[in-house]
This record gives sequence, C-alpha cells and structure tokens, in this order.
Amino acid sequence: MADEFADQDVIRRLLNESGTWAFVGLGDNPEREVHNQARLMQQRGKRIIPVHPAAREVLGERGYASLADVPGEVDVVGVYRRAEHAGQAVDEAIAAGAKAVWLPLQVIDEAAARRAKDAGLDVVMNRCPAVEWALRRRAPRG
Repeated sequence: MADEFADQDVIRRLLNESGTWAFVGLGDNPEREVHNQARLMQQRGKRIIPVHPAAREVLGERGYASLADVPGEVDVVGVYRRAEHAGQAVDEAIAAGAKAVWLPLQVIDEAAARRAKDAGLDVVMNRCPAVEWALRRRAPRG
C-alpha cells in the first residue's frame, strides 16, 4: 500500500482540526468497532453522524440512511464497511462534498482512495483513529 494514504500531516490535521465525522456503517450495535471509534471521536469533541441503512439514532445523534441524506458539511467520512464495499462509500463521500475519507485498519481499496485523492479529498487508509490519536498524545512536544 502506498504511504501517501498514511501521511502523518494529514492524520494530524484530521484528528486535530476536523469538526464533523460521518461514520458509514454506524448502527446501534455497541459491539461493533465503528461504535467504539465514533464514541471516541465524540468524546474528543467531534460531532458524529451515523450513516447506516437503518438510519437510527446512535450515541445521541440522528442517523441517516446515506451520505447524500446528511445535511451540512462533513469534514471526515469514516468508512466502516468491508473493503469490497468501501469504494461505493468513498464515491458517495466524494459526491456529498466531504473533505476527507478515512478507511480504518484492513479496509483497503487503493482505487477508491486514488479517486478520492484525485477529487481533492484528504485520504487516510489502513489506520485506526484511536491508535493514531493515542500516538499523537504520546509524541514528544517540541
């Protein structure tokens, strides 16, 4: 996988400067990893938006059936779908005007990541937001 989809400056900017994260695949099952990641981002002051076909409220936030249904701007779209479905979610993020897409660990679709990057979005792939957040907090300050 290309290192261009794990740029530390992009990761730092998305974690520190973004305000709104839409989580594709975030349903009401607290056992799913996406639920943990969304809760973490919410605890870090991010507004989270659940995007799931069931469109249920999750973590106190209204859910939407698709990214196209989400009102307002989205800074980061977290794609918590299997890799074979990630491309569709990335294409929807591009169409919705998102500023970035984040594909977590083991969700790898280089063609979709390239499409997003070519469309002007920041892209992080095969990285865990929680791990990256922890690494940023432990890094020496200079």
